[in-house]
Amino acid sequence: MMKPSLQVRLSQHLALTPQLQQSIRLLQLSTLELQQEIEQMLEQNPFLEVDDEAASFDTAPSEHAAATEPSSEQVRERDEFDGGDAEPPLPEVKADDFGATERDDWENGTERDDFDGIRETPGQSSGSANGEDDGGEFERGGGSLSLQEHLRGQMAGMRLTSEDRAALEVLIESLNGDGYLADTLDDIAARLAEMLGIDADEDEARDELMARLQCALQWLHSMEPLGVGARDLNECLSLQLRAGPRCEAQAIALVICQRHLELLARRDFKRLAAATGADEDLVREAQALIVQCEPKPGRAFEQTETYAVVPDVIVRRTGRGLKVALNPDVMPKLRINDLYAQALRGSRGANGANAGLSARLQEARWFMKNIQQRFDTILRVSSAIVERQKSFFTHGEIAMKPLVLREIADELGLHESTISRVTTAKYLASPMGTFELKYFFGSSLNTESGGNASSTAVRALIKQLVAAEDPAKPLSDSQLSQMLDEQGIQVARRTVAKYREALKIAPANLRKSP
Repeated sequence: MMKPSLQVRLSQHLALTPQLQQSIRLLQLSTLELQQEIEQMLEQNPFLEVDDEAASFDTAPSEHAAATEPSSEQVRERDEFDGGDAEPPLPEVKADDFGATERDDWENGTERDDFDGIRETPGQSSGSANGEDDGGEFERGGGSLSLQEHLRGQMAGMRLTSEDRAALEVLIESLNGDGYLADTLDDIAARLAEMLGIDADEDEARDELMARLQCALQWLHSMEPLGVGARDLNECLSLQLRAGPRCEAQAIALVICQRHLELLARRDFKRLAAATGADEDLVREAQALIVQCEPKPGRAFEQTETYAVVPDVIVRRTGRGLKVALNPDVMPKLRINDLYAQALRGSRGANGANAGLSARLQEARWFMKNIQQRFDTILRVSSAIVERQKSFFTHGEIAMKPLVLREIADELGLHESTISRVTTAKYLASPMGTFELKYFFGSSLNTESGGNASSTAVRALIKQLVAAEDPAKPLSDSQLSQMLDEQGIQVARRTVAKYREALKIAPANLRKSP
């Protein structure tokens, strides 16, 4: 039997303070999530309030929110901005405001092993990228009728019995977003039997239900949009073709839709002509009729939302080159409530009774500092990215250079995990368009001269080659690989295929035009 004993061990571990944890969490939030976080903090902390009059939020730990007079240098820069193409000066962040140890730990990513334990999930205070909000990072569109509502509007004008109306209603409810029946008629019949209070196990009752559903399905097929209620693509296209004018090409098109869609997808007109007994010209006429059909009748009724991304960083061309600045529209304007802070300061001798309020005041100060640190880091990383990718802003993506997180991390003295958080869900607006910061990073490919080419630039080159190809003789992946090799870029055929698929470019056999 072992005797109990005491042992002393020394070990080191990283302890994250609440302030450091908050800094890490705020850094990875998108603009919309940050606004949700700020709104929640404003509700919870009475010492924090919106400063509607300030140009930017108060970055100093002072309890007073009075604005200071701008220096002569700031006035000169502001005048240059008003009369020229320079940007207004950005608020300055002092290292002393954060504490050297915590700032170093945060920037160098030493929190990475502990961060997964404090990451918030959707639905918590930090919000979700898909959370609902009336404003902020995205502006939403929509509000049109759904497919079901559109069909019910047509059904209201039909003279149907209550049983037939119930059968048609259950079919409408079974449609998916594309306008197809998502369930089999047997499953739909079981639901209809439950709605009507009928025992579906009896053969006679089941046959009656199926007959009623078949009749309701015919009504559904006659509704707009044409093709709605189909059970597969063949039936959807056939329903639309039958509604058109009768001709020889229509008959051939119906045969193709019912039996030979695979040959049509491969544009194999010779085999289609042999299979249908028609000449190639008639087959091409039939193809033209099929192409006019809508393969997804419900697509026009999809409740899609339009998202307008609000950039975190704005890049402009100036006489001195590219100017990188934070977007003032996304920077929150916060300050300490001076009245509450003075009241707390006047009652500090109450034997620690106001310790909770003092903690709230300190929490508000740290929150403001951490937000400023977030924007300062975004600006530093964005500036480094723009400096590395200068040629992109002049010549486009074909001039993109290979870049990995490690390069920016080493340049700024940060950790890769910090760069990853900064570049996720943060956007940069420029004369070339608006891009996520991650867009500027890409792997490198070897070139004949011994240098490297960015995968983004290679994809852009593939897009250009395909756009300039002869439609009658489209370039295969092997030919694209050979053409890139002739330009000194070594890319395997499989890599070309991967890039082509990422660009949503069809294979050569599907790009071939008659």
